Amino acid sequence: MERFTLWFIFLAGSLAQEDLVGNVFLFPKPSVTTYAILKAEVEKPLKNLTVCLRSYTTLTRFHSLFSLATSNPLQDNAFLLFSKPPNQCSIYINQEENVFKVDPTAVEWKHTCVSWDSVSGVVELWIDGKLYPRTVSKKASSIGFPSSIILGQEQDSFGGGFNIDQSFVGEISDVHMWDYILTPDHIQKVLFANMDFNGNIISWRSLQYELRGQATTQPKRQCKTLEHHYGLFAKCYK
Repeated sequence: MERFTLWFIFLAGSLAQEDLVGNVFLFPKPSVTTYAILKAEVEKPLKNLTVCLRSYTTLTRFHSLFSLATSNPLQDNAFLLFSKPPNQCSIYINQEENVFKVDPTAVEWKHTCVSWDSVSGVVELWIDGKLYPRTVSKKASSIGFPSSIILGQEQDSFGGGFNIDQSFVGEISDVHMWDYILTPDHIQKVLFANMDFNGNIISWRSLQYELRGQATTQPKRQCKTLEHHYGLFAKCYK
């Protein structure tokens, strides 16, 4: 009965599913009503995960990039990717905050990947292909389900409890999620947009989503210089 109820909610909300390669979600203004809901193929608690995405913003205040809450009222930050400009990024695992000191970034597209392994508790943060010093969080625990996954807002309750001062303004693209830990080679494939390597829980190439408020899909119009072992090249979008 529980699974049937969840599917009914998503169908009633006009959930879309499509290949969004070459597109972005645009969040134009600070708001508590503008966000994206993602549907993940999760049917059991997660003991491993990796989330990758690209973001583009001029925000200098704190903001949420990826928010996963569970129906447990004590796990609104079951998994949260939270940016704290100019030089910090927080990763929450089952309410525990892990603060990473990161390089300040210019106003350009940024690629972020986060992985967590329950057995070891190791948390990895990769930004533009660079691995920051690892930490350990919530060893031997799991991230429960059902889950609510939101882009553009930070959840303080299951699917809600938003704060305008934590809302995301800008563009998000290439969101993928796996139920396993990506290797460094995998991270490189995702960084360089290998079309044959996509998330098995959430995939930008077959994304089930619903947009709320002023959030829209738009074509990606940006070039970014990337460094590969063959040299520098520009990754451009229409």
